[in-house]
Parts: sequence; C-alpha cells; structure tokens
Amino acid sequence: MIQRADATSQPVTDPRNGYSTADFNVSPLIAFYEVTRACNLLCKHCRAKAQPHRHPLELDTATSLRLMDALAGFPKPPMLVLTGGDPIKRHDVFDLVEHAVGLGLKTAMTPSATKLVTTEAVGRLKNTGLHRLAVSLDGADPSRHDSFRGVPGSFQRTLEIMRDARAVNLPMQINTTISRHNIDQIDEMAHLLVAHGILMWSVFFLVPTGRGLAEQRIAPWEYEVAFEKLYQHSLIQPYQIKTTEAPHYRRFLLQRSGWQPGRKNTECPQTIPGMVGTNDGRGVMFISHIGEIYPSGFMPILCGTFPKDSPVDVYQNSKLFKSLRDPHQIKGKCGFCQYREICGGSRARAYALTDDPLAAEPDCVHISLRSARSDTSC
Repeated sequence: MIQRADATSQPVTDPRNGYSTADFNVSPLIAFYEVTRACNLLCKHCRAKAQPHRHPLELDTATSLRLMDALAGFPKPPMLVLTGGDPIKRHDVFDLVEHAVGLGLKTAMTPSATKLVTTEAVGRLKNTGLHRLAVSLDGADPSRHDSFRGVPGSFQRTLEIMRDARAVNLPMQINTTISRHNIDQIDEMAHLLVAHGILMWSVFFLVPTGRGLAEQRIAPWEYEVAFEKLYQHSLIQPYQIKTTEAPHYRRFLLQRSGWQPGRKNTECPQTIPGMVGTNDGRGVMFISHIGEIYPSGFMPILCGTFPKDSPVDVYQNSKLFKSLRDPHQIKGKCGFCQYREICGGSRARAYALTDDPLAAEPDCVHISLRSARSDTSC
C-alpha cells in the first residue's frame, strides 16, 4: 500500500473532488489564506515571523469575504486552508469559516495550540461546518515540542485540542516539521499519534524562510532515512501519512515499488495514488494577511495583490506560476531527472537556498543516469 506522497498530492482523478492533473493549470487544489500574522507562540521555524498583534493593513472582514468569493470562482474551487499566524486570534474567524462553507469551499484551519482554542471554540468550528482542524506536534515529549514552539505547555495544549476535536467528531490532522531538533523522534511521534484518532499526519520538511534557518534542516541523506521510516509507518498506522515540501518522497516510493522509467510497466506511475501531486505554484496558491499572492507560503515571490488583482487570473496567467507548472523549465540535475514530472523537487527550498525558484532541489541525493528525454510518459 502506497500512501499519499505530498501535502496535496492526488491520483490522476481524485474521486472525492474530481481533480485531474490538467486542472492544475487552471485551478489550485488548495488555497492557503493567511488570515493574520498575529500569534502568541514563538516558533523557531515560523515562516510568517508571527508577531503578538495584528497588522494594521490586514484584510478586513468585508475584503476577506470578497477574497473567498473570488476563490470560489475558480473552474474547480479549491480547498481553503485558513492559516496564520494564529487564525483564532481574529474575532471574525467563525464568520469567515461560515461564509466559505456557504460558498461550497471545503475549509480547514490551522490554529496555534494556545488557550484561545477553547473547548467551546472547537465546538463552534464544528458547528460552522469546518472540514478539518490541524494542529502541530513537533516532538514526542513536552520538552522537545515546547522548546521548538517557544512556549511551555504547548505540547499539553495540542493534546487537549485533539481531545476536544475528537469529542465533537471534528476531523483532525497533525502537522509536524522535521528538522535537526526531532529527526530522531519520527518513530516515537508516529506511535504517539495512534491513540488520538487523527485522520492524517502531515510531515513537513523545513524550508529556510522566515525564522527557519538553513542550518536547522536535515542533511540530504537523512531525508532517505526519514522517508523509509514514514513508508514503514504508512503500512501499519491507522492514519494517512503525507509530506509537505518533500516531493522527492514520490521518487522514493516509486523506487521502493520497483517502477523503472523507460520500461513497460503494468501501471503508468501517474496512476499510482500519490504520484501526481502538487508543488509550489502547481495546484497550490497562497494569499497573505495583506492580500499578497504567492505560489506558496514558503516562496515569497510577489505575483499579485488582492483586491487589486484577481487570484484566478494570477494563478492561471502569472509568468512565475506558469513556469512552476512546466517541468521542462526546471534546471540542474532536476531538469535531467527521470522523475521530474512526478517530483520536480521543492521549488520553495530551491528558491530559499539559491534565489532561483527553478534551480535543482538542494536536498535530494538522487542522481539521474538518464537524460530528460527518458521521462515518465507511458
């Protein structure tokens, strides 16, 4: 059994929402809206460099609702993820959820594990129609997690929020950032999550942006160790496992399955669940708290600003978005890799470390022995 291989990866046509690979050219699978940068935590890796207070130019309620209306105008409306900062710090966040759900957008939220996420708040989110709640767990014990999140007690708050979500049958996802501080605890975290009734474990591999530092990320060879552990857990755990900013996990899974490019196989790799996935700007878009439109939250290259610019038009027609969706424009070893159309490398990590969003993935050990002509077509 091969689990999903990337944060938003899907089969060629996903039976739950009807998305196909061709749809990525006109519609994102997921749109992230950073409703605020205000947050009470001090996470060492924070992409947003979150602050205690809301930004004075943060999109107001009316403009936020108009943004959701615009996102619902995609040919295939995306899943909407309300993120931050800490979304729960906005007084109108329940109204935002209710409006998005009313538009037919599947809506998820990633609040910070603080006292603001009360039992009552979790119940209210459930009643407004929230599709999924996601909180972070970055260590298998309080000392490891709390040191990373910067606030004592955040580990316990995460467990309490999970308990409250389980009590009202609100689907739960756990997000984990893998870096030097917890690479040795993958197995312990995987086993810890079993008892909490989660649907998915989303494992993010650090991109050095915001407060995330290049020296915090793991070595390229350690990705392969982590991939093997995640693969083994995907075979036995009751929840799904997916990765974010590690599209080379798809390459790992294909190698693990015995698929070889250039040979006639019983299956084209794109038909294997998880092999057709998103990447920065490919099936993903990000709108900041002040309306800036980016290919992802980890690639802060400005492509437009809402409400001046339409998110539909930016996603479909921005030069950068179109380049990121074209595997033939990828450079270096990724451009010559037989897995380039399935993987493509983390475009955000390439940008963070080389200042070129089309450069080769810096943290992949795979070296292709075949030219780019030997692609993954069937």
